[in-house]
Amino acid sequence: MAVVVSGAMSGVLEGGATRVELRSIVDRDLARAVRHAMEDAAVPIVGVSYGANDAAAAVTPMDWATQIPIHFMGGRSDPPVPIVMVAPARDLPWDMHVVAGRAIAQAASKSGKRVALIASCDHGHAHDPKGPYGFSPASKVFDDRVVELVKRNALGEILSMLHGAIGSAWRADFLSYEAPTYFGMRCASFTPPD
Repeated sequence: MAVVVSGAMSGVLEGGATRVELRSIVDRDLARAVRHAMEDAAVPIVGVSYGANDAAAAVTPMDWATQIPIHFMGGRSDPPVPIVMVAPARDLPWDMHVVAGRAIAQAASKSGKRVALIASCDHGHAHDPKGPYGFSPASKVFDDRVVELVKRNALGEILSMLHGAIGSAWRADFLSYEAPTYFGMRCASFTPPD
């Protein structure tokens, strides 16, 4: 897995109706705390930076899975909300991602900061035959299943880094699901136990 330790991240999305550009400052103290917590939990983790030899001056590129949620969750604030970006590793087992999520939650809790965890991921990307991946009915089947699990607050059945971070005591509130193009998007919020 990887955690960004550069001073900032930036990204540009083009090709749609408008150009969307975003630059966010990285909370390097929290990023290092996340890295150490994951190391302590025996999760393979590396701190990554891009560009400048001095990590504090470096700017790591944002992919769309980082840029889109950050855009809507404080990235356009003045000043922008500081971020920490952790990338999972698809070659590691699911239970390792759950352990990583617990380590992230531990680091966030110990920081004393107000932290929001955003889990952004790829799912069904074959909803439109004109899309880059063609059409597969499996995309709808998969997306419908995840929507159903979130609606019934069964995050443990998804087993992901998010589940490791919030456990099973949080309450899921399903907000929306849309497939306006070749990929599906769902949004839910999770409330901690009282």
